[in-house]
Formats: sequence, structure tokens, C-alpha cells
Amino acid sequence: MAREKTLNDAFYETLKDVYYAEKASVRALKKSAKAAQADDLRDAFETHAEESQGQVERLQRVFEIIGKAARGKTCEAMQGLTAEMEEDLEDFGETDAADQVLIGCAQAIEHYEIARYGLLKSWATKLGYDEAADLLDQTLQEEKKTDDLLNQIAEGLAYERSEAAA
Repeated sequence: MAREKTLNDAFYETLKDVYYAEKASVRALKKSAKAAQADDLRDAFETHAEESQGQVERLQRVFEIIGKAARGKTCEAMQGLTAEMEEDLEDFGETDAADQVLIGCAQAIEHYEIARYGLLKSWATKLGYDEAADLLDQTLQEEKKTDDLLNQIAEGLAYERSEAAA
């Protein structure tokens, strides 16, 4: 008989998922930075790509804390979000809506990460991994800050409606 799955198992599986997602996020942010037209948006993507590299290192420390090897497992959600970003870049890449669309894609990724890091932090606390909970909270706060920054950039971007759209 297979052993019953525990919260510890769920924590480990979700951690592997987020590890994969965070590495994919770094690649998506670098691609977004190249595609961004507005300087402040490009800067935000480049800064968060660097920050995300630190988040990957933090996740590696969390794996060490729980005594497991740091490895990812394919995150279907992140694959979907990055595929959607690729599609949107093809459709809107050269238009005046490109930066707005990029922000939308980036925020979808941020919101996924915020949900996951919040969950992992909660589970780490329940499981008594206090140091891991602190590390996960640091990343959670960075993700929220990036989401807020993307909102500010989106609101500040000029958009001229064309005569055809009016």
C-alpha cells in the first residue's frame, strides 16, 4: 500500500514547481526587456530578472533547509503563461500597445508567483521551517513590489487612440 501523502510532500512538490517557474520567469523577463519600448519598463524587467536570479538562490537554500536536492518539475502554469507571452509578442510586438500587453503578461506571471510564494510561506510556517518561511516571505514581498511597479508604469504609459479605433 502506498504511503499517504502529507503536507510535507505537498510543500516539496510545490517548491519544485516554483523552482522551475522562477527559472522560466528569468528567461521571460530577459525576453520582455529586449521587447520593451519604454525605458522604465525595460529597466523594470532587467532589474526583476536580476532579482529573480536571487530568488532562485533563495529557493536553493529552502531545498537545503528541508534536506532535499534543488530540482524543478515542469510547471504547466508557467509554460502556459510564457507561451501566451510569446503569442502576444508576435501579435503586438511592433504596435503601440506592445508595452501594455507585455505588462499584462508580466503581471500574470507575478500574480502566479505571489499566489505560490504566499502558499509556500504559509506551509513552511505550519511545518516549522521558520527560516524557509522568512526566505519565502522575502521573495513574496519582492514579487508584490514588482507587481506594484508594473501597475505604476502601465498607468504612466501614454496611449494615443488611433482615428480608426475612435
